[in-house]
Amino acid sequence: MATTPKVAAKTVLVADDTAFVRDRFRVAIEGAGHKAVTAQNGPELLGCLRTGKAEIDLIVLDLRLPQGNGVAMLRAIRKMDQDRPSVMVFSGTIKSADEVRELGTLGVTGYVNEYMAVQHIVPALVPHLFPDSSNRRSSPRVVLGVPVAYRFGNTIAAALTLDISRGGLAVRTTSPLAVGTAVKVRFRLTKKDIDAEATIAWTDRRIGMGLQFTKLTAGNQAHIDDYIQGHFFSNRKA
Repeated sequence: MATTPKVAAKTVLVADDTAFVRDRFRVAIEGAGHKAVTAQNGPELLGCLRTGKAEIDLIVLDLRLPQGNGVAMLRAIRKMDQDRPSVMVFSGTIKSADEVRELGTLGVTGYVNEYMAVQHIVPALVPHLFPDSSNRRSSPRVVLGVPVAYRFGNTIAAALTLDISRGGLAVRTTSPLAVGTAVKVRFRLTKKDIDAEATIAWTDRRIGMGLQFTKLTAGNQAHIDDYIQGHFFSNRKA
């Protein structure tokens, strides 16, 4: 069994005007041993940063916050600090693919569905909470709960996926492998079997592990891209 180092607690600022979203993310984050701070509008968000910026490791942001919506809020955040904290955006608050490209220029590190199941929330945040030991991708992540088989050495194991991006998978397991371990994976995505080679990009014994694809056929990559494109904007906030 792989040995996973103790994970340091992090602080996440969840900024959304909907109490339901804020509460679900707060419960998931605190349940995983981290700290959650919440804000329901732009002034509250900036106030949290001014009073405790050094303690906040990640912001999960609603782009349509009252009194601070859109990229103007991101520009204000980056004016306070060019590099910290990391910022993820709630995918349902994005208007278009063009906006995704603009967000990338402002240092957004990822996207998360605000209505995903509670058990999927922290795995989606982990690569952005621990970027030094994770594959830090800016491509969208989509919740995916399907069986996956992975082989390392002469051992074959099975688990359940948590989410997928064009660059890899998050997998739920209580026995994560060591970071850097090479694996071969197989899972089924919309009636098509996907085979890939990957390496372990991050691990957390309370959640699972992240797999970064290292070898994938062009056809399988196109199939994954189509799936993500079709599901990324499926939960839009009005």
